Amino acid sequence: MRQVVLDTETTGLEVRQGHRLIEIGAVELLERRPSGRTFHTYLNPGRAIDEGARAVTGIEDEFLLDKPKFTEVVDDFLDFIRGAELIIHNASFDVGFLDAELAMAGNRGKVTDHASVLDTLVMARERYPGQRNSLDALCKRLGVDNTHRDLHGGLLDAQLLADVYLSMTTGQVVLDLAFDAGAPSRHHISLQGFAITARPKVLRASEAEAELHEQRLQAIDKASGGATVWRTLVDEPVESGASVA
Repeated sequence: MRQVVLDTETTGLEVRQGHRLIEIGAVELLERRPSGRTFHTYLNPGRAIDEGARAVTGIEDEFLLDKPKFTEVVDDFLDFIRGAELIIHNASFDVGFLDAELAMAGNRGKVTDHASVLDTLVMARERYPGQRNSLDALCKRLGVDNTHRDLHGGLLDAQLLADVYLSMTTGQVVLDLAFDAGAPSRHHISLQGFAITARPKVLRASEAEAELHEQRLQAIDKASGGATVWRTLVDEPVESGASVA
């Protein structure tokens, strides 16, 4: 299974008012594990950035003057997402802007002509109804470290969303994909590996602790007439669908 976790930044909130993409960040997952491949580019939108967008991204108009236009990177972008399941938070926003850029780049179709889309905001609202489900709120709820997220960024937010998605769908320990707040200033496809947090240490009981445990089980056996639940679970595994009160 190939998935691409994706995020974009834009000059403003409304694509119908002519706002454009200024950044795309994407992280590839293969069989729910980071492959080490990312796609990241800043874009010259050919227009000014709204003050609100500038405040949340920290991106200035001057910074984008020498960056590529979307038409210059569209082939690399489509090659990266083609055939994947795109994981996007509030997907209608990002897909709307991407579709608009694809339309202006020629006969490129829509995002869904190249990849399927999964919206983690919809998923979060179903799992946590009545709660805040922004990316920051989900990071806090699921234990994803986003303390280095002072500003929104395409690649950083994609890395955070990958951690959130994996944690939200499996409950597994997060992979700490958002390891680097820095981002390159030129579009690239990177093969650099991710820094993954160390696996939890496994602590095993000593012989003395095992003996004390056995003595405790014997005492429970005596008091309960041999009905120790622990021994039942160890010696006779619970059948699928059964439960222990």
